[in-house]
Amino acid sequence: MSGGDGVTIRRMLELGRVSRSSFYHFDPERKPNADRDMELRDAIQRIALEWPCYGRPRITAELRRQGWTVNPKRVYRLMREDNLLCVRKRKFVITTDSNHDRRIYPNLARALVLSGVNQLWIADLTYIRLREEFLCMALAKRVVAPGLVHHSDRGSQYASHDYIALLETNQIRISMSRKGNPWDNAACESFMKTLKYEEVYRNEYRDLAEARVSISEFLEKVYNQKRLHSALGYVPPAEFEAQSAAPTVEAATRQLSL
Repeated sequence: MSGGDGVTIRRMLELGRVSRSSFYHFDPERKPNADRDMELRDAIQRIALEWPCYGRPRITAELRRQGWTVNPKRVYRLMREDNLLCVRKRKFVITTDSNHDRRIYPNLARALVLSGVNQLWIADLTYIRLREEFLCMALAKRVVAPGLVHHSDRGSQYASHDYIALLETNQIRISMSRKGNPWDNAACESFMKTLKYEEVYRNEYRDLAEARVSISEFLEKVYNQKRLHSALGYVPPAEFEAQSAAPTVEAATRQLSL
């Protein structure tokens, strides 16, 4: 299919830097059903606009949550045609200093079989640059459950006397990654990557107070309540946690009714 001067529509879209669905939407001479994928394209673009870092799997999952019956290959094709594929440049920065003589704890996380929340906490550090200062942040707000394991790398921060004392005071079991094994803490590093690409790199914080407000809002309202997580079957953490707790609540209700 081509325009009146012989230029293909795909080439015109590339030159104009617009999507195919936008072209058909604003084309006054378009025929009915000129693009049978137009509505789906619009849905994909709305998701991509809200979630710029979403790739094909998450956009497919979100479409299905919205009621679409779609094939991942079809979604991939439309995203490719509309230049919506997410390309991420990865840069590895070492933030762990494990060259110290403090006590190293065994890896307890490897043997854990998780069946609920607050059984395993995984920790990592990330650096966030501010316009007026530079600092390292760590945030946590959960309930300490009996038998809770705190897992981290072998960094000097986690092996420090004050940090270890804080964990022991709260009766939290201490676990550390194996030497030279980057996969032991991969889950937390994945979270840090998401935090950087979907929040930190999209903002410029003036100071610590502004960073805390913005990051807290992202974690509570976006990451936990709305963002789809592949490790959780493409549902948000809050929804996954509610689903996990539902059988327990139902069983307790039945027991009380007896």
